[in-house]
Amino acid sequence: MHILLTRPLEDCSEMIVKFKSLGHQVSHLPLLSVEKVVHDETNFADFNGVIFTSANAVKFLNHDEINKTIKCFCVGEATEKKARSFGFQNTIAAEGNVSNLKELILQNHGSSEGQLLYVSGETISVDLDQQLLKEGYSIKRIINYRVNHNQNFNEDFVKELKQNMPDMVYVYSQNSGSSFLNFIKIHQLESRWMDTNLMCIGEKTSSILNEIKWKKIFLFNPGEEEFLLYKI
Repeated sequence: MHILLTRPLEDCSEMIVKFKSLGHQVSHLPLLSVEKVVHDETNFADFNGVIFTSANAVKFLNHDEINKTIKCFCVGEATEKKARSFGFQNTIAAEGNVSNLKELILQNHGSSEGQLLYVSGETISVDLDQQLLKEGYSIKRIINYRVNHNQNFNEDFVKELKQNMPDMVYVYSQNSGSSFLNFIKIHQLESRWMDTNLMCIGEKTSSILNEIKWKKIFLFNPGEEEFLLYKI
């Protein structure tokens, strides 16, 4: 099976190795690049819990200044794994979406148990901090990274893709969906995906790519990538 992965290499290198070990052909098209954003000075001692909605939020945080034993709420297993690699000990992971993450916070950290720090990228799909404020929580959001759309793609890669279209494509965010649609249109690939299964995280991501004719569209949570191989 020919699989196309679209995350930055750092985020999907293990998956590339895994899929290749299973005998699959893997192509890599990084749609986004990530860069650190310098945020206002923050007194991390003021917080009794921290919320991460992506592994990048963990990666770009100044870890030397934060207590690693405070409650650490993560949107999914990949984010939790990254947090634990930086020394966070009291981690709680949701099932890959912000709605589940909010419920975990409500269940495990009362609004009177101290201020929460929400660390995220510049663009978010759900205003989690505003929702928690309405629930009576004290919360501060800091932005420590931004996502940029890749504009230049290797022409040899595009030629090879046209000759051997993938059986599956994994797309992980609305930003990635927009970038992928742009890639498709720039290289006039609109009519070439009818035998390709599109795997998306969330309906908002898949809706961006609905104008392209796919074989099927599947929704999934991070960690289910290998499982999806056996659904098609």
